[in-house]
Amino acid sequence: MTNRTHRNPTVVIRAARGSDGPALEQLAQLDSQAGLAGDVLVAEQDGALVAALSGGRAIADPFRPTADLVALLRLRAAPARVSRPSRNLVSRRVRVA
Repeated sequence: MTNRTHRNPTVVIRAARGSDGPALEQLAQLDSQAGLAGDVLVAEQDGALVAALSGGRAIADPFRPTADLVALLRLRAAPARVSRPSRNLVSRRVRVA
C-alpha cells in the first residue's frame, strides 16, 4: 500500500505591494501578456505569486491550475452588494405604522 499525502496549498489573496513588482513582471511574461497597472490584487499559493487581477484583466501562471484563483480574485474585486429593502416593502411598513 502506498502512502499518499494530499497536498493542500495555502492561498492568500491580497493587495499587491511595491515589492511585488518583479514577480508581477515575471508573471506577465509567463502569461505572454503586458503587465498590470493600477490597483492590483494578487493570489499567492504557498508563498509564490501565481495570479493577479487589475481592472478586470487577469494574468496567471500558465504552468499551474489557476482558474479557481482567478475566480477568487474576481470575487474579491467585485464591489460589495448591499441588500436594500424594496420600495414596496418600505411603503407597506409606513402604511402599517
